[in-house]
Amino acid sequence: MEAESALPKWASEPCIMGIDEAGRGPVLGPMVYGCLYCAVSFQNTLASLSFADSKTLKEEKREELFESLKVNESIGWSVDVIDPRELSAKMLKKTKINLNEISHESAMGLVTRVLDMGVLLTQVYVDTVGDADKYCTKLSERFPSIKFVVAKKADSLYPVVSGASIVAKVTRDRALRNWTFDESAENMHRNFGSGYPGDPETKAWLEHHKHSIFGFPTLVRFSWGTCTTYFKSGTDVVWEADSDLDEDGSVNKNGKRQLKLSSLGFTGGKKNSEEIESSGKGRCKFFQTRKLEQLTQF
Repeated sequence: MEAESALPKWASEPCIMGIDEAGRGPVLGPMVYGCLYCAVSFQNTLASLSFADSKTLKEEKREELFESLKVNESIGWSVDVIDPRELSAKMLKKTKINLNEISHESAMGLVTRVLDMGVLLTQVYVDTVGDADKYCTKLSERFPSIKFVVAKKADSLYPVVSGASIVAKVTRDRALRNWTFDESAENMHRNFGSGYPGDPETKAWLEHHKHSIFGFPTLVRFSWGTCTTYFKSGTDVVWEADSDLDEDGSVNKNGKRQLKLSSLGFTGGKKNSEEIESSGKGRCKFFQTRKLEQLTQF
């Protein structure tokens, strides 16, 4: 039973939930948080359904188990799919949000979603991210009426977390398999391997799909340290400033600045300064030949 389905009768009984993620480490694709929940009285039956840590199962078995839990009316599930662009944007904000914080918020979002449906959650088991005790305290403070168990390898210890692991892993695998590229560059292909930074096939895909100006396709988490090595020879870009003000609030004498891709999160360029004054000579010829200027008011 997916979270958006009608609420079953057993949801008004005390229920347990398991939470796990898939795709935390890869440089490609979304990170997916999944949850599985059921009545406490269903625990013994749940343990007999052959759920296991998704990483120990072959893809065919994961798919089979996922399809079986989807039609099981005694089980509920839900997912939170976090787009690679969202991950990178949060990690590159002025006030950065690290991956642990993103993970915690996703897990708590799933708990909130299921509670809002009317499910009587009394126990939640979570595969830890960071310090287990601190994470447990954080969850308990947010949801004081629920007993939390946060543990390493929870997906191997608790069947309800094993089920959540399968939900998350299959959802991520399908998202990658069916990924629609926003880009239309020639010679793009889908042979990107596992998506993990150490995978030779993933490395080859990143090398083939990098662009010295536009970076990577949106499938890539460009905030990952793995990506910076591909842009050591990145192209400097000169453009009109959106404002006449410098970062410190001062006005440039020419009202123009030269910005590099590193200002947007990319590494590259041979100059030491992140922003240097520009004479405007680097403006695109399209604007120069048409004598187009930036206007602040009409």
